[in-house]
Amino acid sequence: MAEKWTSGHSSSILCLNVSKDGLLASGAEGGELTIWSKEGNPLEHTKLQKADDVTSIVFSPTCPRRLYASHGETVSMMDTRNLKEPVEFFHVNEEEINCLSINETEHFLAAADDSGAIKIIDLKNKKLSRCLRRHSNICASAVFRPQRPQSLLSCGLDMKVMMWNLQKARPVWIANLQEDEADEQSTDQLFNPPLAHSLSVSICGNVFGCGAEDGKIRIFRVTGSKFEQELVFKGHSLGVSQIFFLPEPYCFITGGNDGRVVLWDVCNEVGKLKSPVKSIQGKKIRMSSTKKVDNMNAELTNECARFSPKLTLDHGEKVNWILCTEIKGSRKVLVADQSSDISSYPIIEP
Repeated sequence: MAEKWTSGHSSSILCLNVSKDGLLASGAEGGELTIWSKEGNPLEHTKLQKADDVTSIVFSPTCPRRLYASHGETVSMMDTRNLKEPVEFFHVNEEEINCLSINETEHFLAAADDSGAIKIIDLKNKKLSRCLRRHSNICASAVFRPQRPQSLLSCGLDMKVMMWNLQKARPVWIANLQEDEADEQSTDQLFNPPLAHSLSVSICGNVFGCGAEDGKIRIFRVTGSKFEQELVFKGHSLGVSQIFFLPEPYCFITGGNDGRVVLWDVCNEVGKLKSPVKSIQGKKIRMSSTKKVDNMNAELTNECARFSPKLTLDHGEKVNWILCTEIKGSRKVLVADQSSDISSYPIIEP
């Protein structure tokens, strides 16, 4: 049963983030930004200029009271002790920002937007450092890799996942999720393409996951200047809106448009199964009818069972954002959805 964090917002919550000190922040529609205590009580609240939706928030890795929030095309730097006025503005994006990420040194901030561009802001010199343009559609997510402050991953609605080195103006590696499954030519893919919604990187920095509109979860491993897909499986009946890696290797949480939140541990499967979509029980699959697609979904469901989800939460609402944090000595999954409340679930593995 979820505990509800209430009275912090009046509209749908779009994003969450937690500081190293355990302070939680949430952003919502209408420019609402709220700081919460570990007990789930709102401490500070404000409405940002122009009342643009707060689409992404991220705490400083070096100063826990410093918070960056994207609203519209603007990034505001806030002090959590007093949210009334932003400390600093950055207005370098041309379209609405979808995701923010800061590298570990807090030298660079990445802001991915609807144009497909990723603007890199030099926080020390307070200016635009460079603009990364390669996505041909909305860039939904951009994440710096831990322990590698110059390395950035991104994904978008052009169905591509890219890895960037900030010293270069172009991506060093690109994976096209559509091409990876092109030999399937399935009816399912025509109506449910793998639009890439979310990324999360493991603490080691070499393993990351991607959630897509086709309900599949893809796990990649970085080797040098490229990455390869290690696993892909159907984890949700609708789009995977969120993925969040835990400190344990290959352990992560996903949230979907189907209202489910699932805890996965696929460590034992890595190396056994490169791609269950292309090769299930050693057979190639080719689709040409709805019936075959249904059969494939059934097989994928069976294949998914091999991964034995550690925990499944039937949240019941489309998931906007998820994260996992420790509260009072126990792990909690925090979920933001279409409502104005945050749901807090204890992680109790069966």
